[in-house]
Amino acid sequence: ATPADAPKPIRSQGLVGDTPGTDQWIKRTAARAMLRAVNFSDKDFAKPIITVASTYTNATPCNVHINEIADKVAAAVEAAGGKPFVFGTPVISDGETMGSSGMRYSLVSRDLIADCIETMHEGYLADAMITLGGCDKSIPGALMPILRNDSIGVFLYGGSILPGRLDGKDLTVVSSFEAIGARGAGKIDDAELEAVEKNSCPGPGSCGGMFTANTMSSIIEAMGMSVPYSAAHTAVARDNTLAPKKIEDCANSVDALFTCLKRGITSRQICTKKAFENGITICMALGGSTNAVLHLLALAHEAEVDLNIDDFNRVAAKVPLIGDFKPFGRYVMADLENIGGVPLVMKYLLKCGLIHGDCMTVTGKTIAENLADAPDLTSEHDVIKFIEEPYAPPGKHIVVMRGNLAPEGAVIKLSGKEIELHEGPARVFNSEEEALNAILAGKIVDNDVIVIRYEGPRGGPGMREMLSPSAALMGAGLGKTVALITDGRFSGGTHGIMVGHISPEAATGGPIGLLEEGDIIRLQPGLKTLSVNLTDEELDARRKKWVPLQKAPTRGTLKKYANCVESASMGAVTH
Repeated sequence: ATPADAPKPIRSQGLVGDTPGTDQWIKRTAARAMLRAVNFSDKDFAKPIITVASTYTNATPCNVHINEIADKVAAAVEAAGGKPFVFGTPVISDGETMGSSGMRYSLVSRDLIADCIETMHEGYLADAMITLGGCDKSIPGALMPILRNDSIGVFLYGGSILPGRLDGKDLTVVSSFEAIGARGAGKIDDAELEAVEKNSCPGPGSCGGMFTANTMSSIIEAMGMSVPYSAAHTAVARDNTLAPKKIEDCANSVDALFTCLKRGITSRQICTKKAFENGITICMALGGSTNAVLHLLALAHEAEVDLNIDDFNRVAAKVPLIGDFKPFGRYVMADLENIGGVPLVMKYLLKCGLIHGDCMTVTGKTIAENLADAPDLTSEHDVIKFIEEPYAPPGKHIVVMRGNLAPEGAVIKLSGKEIELHEGPARVFNSEEEALNAILAGKIVDNDVIVIRYEGPRGGPGMREMLSPSAALMGAGLGKTVALITDGRFSGGTHGIMVGHISPEAATGGPIGLLEEGDIIRLQPGLKTLSVNLTDEELDARRKKWVPLQKAPTRGTLKKYANCVESASMGAVTH
């Protein structure tokens, strides 16, 4: 029986009808006939329809368990008095497709996932939704459609993978990418490379460091769109069965959804400008991925919130780096779970005046109310530091840079690195593959500035991540002496002197497309500038002669994407 306090459906009456005997009820007879074939009873037509977006695939550990989570969510929806409509979406693994042509579909999949979820939710006139995410793009892709039409919804993260272990050290998938560079530099042999490969990923869950998946799940919890503690809960226990706390997250997420339904709390009531600032704050404090810039701009676009790329520097100017997480630090997400998760960090930041505590959340409570009983930060560990002794001062993590090479902006992740100036000759490559081959062949030397262009949203198309060449640099011991700049982007697992998202991109006539071998490039993160030692007149002269690179024609999805995607400085949105 439907619980007495279950919310009454509103929108879904347009699908199933309202009251027996009315004209609307009669008109919807055929729809009910089909729903009876999927086990709808008479009483079910009075229940709210909840779409459950299951981003499941057995192609990647990040999402291989999502179907189990979807089953538990669906069962909880039934118990709460709703009817779940469960469906799937595409999922592209960044880690698996990295360095291949398949990676062109990764960022594309973010917007495709959002479109798929919107299509199912709006097509079935559902009353609310729970969306599940695991691999990087499935996380923003699962939140974007909730915001797009100001729907009632909750996001639930599938959880982080447990760390791999080898020779007493924690491993992540990035360990295997960096091992490729180490092998190319002759620092390890084939047996050592194979050992890293076989021990990096022990089971289901998203990549374990503060890479893009854990960054975005932390941000979404900080914004109030997922239930407290869920971001840091690992996906599975050591026996690779769903972790008990992740199972609790399923029930808590459904409870939160029905609270929002009963009280009419929609996503845009939660995702205000202050909520986005909370998200940026947690990203800077934990040492999150540069992809957060791209995804938060896209989410703000969906929520119709006035957020721009310069807001990241504004918020970052107040927030020190207090988390010591891989790829630049020592710890993984499981370590954050063990000390109190994202709420511990947020409670501390709230006490320091860096978090807006009055923002509404999916629990029906404010941020401050949710954090009242969260554990306090102590000095018993060094996973999270006090702001008086941070790992880096404010403004020393993700920095938005501008200059004659990036008039619309570019992004660098310092993670506390003291880089006042890097100046060196441009080594120009028109694809990721060309650059990687040069690195592995030993053709890159100290002070070089690797330029990888025509990898932007339109030029790629798809704005691939440059983890393969950046990890190869780290593995070869060049991470502190060679810079890499690109109109593509970087994995959350990237570290080193890496500048991405250069806008405008080469394919649209951006200055990066005008560079020639040997041009002197200057990176000055402290001044937030990225420039080439060329006068405006010299750049104009080159621009008049510039002819865009002709790549092989694209078809289908990539062609449609290239025709509609906006600049990375606007979040690479497609509508």
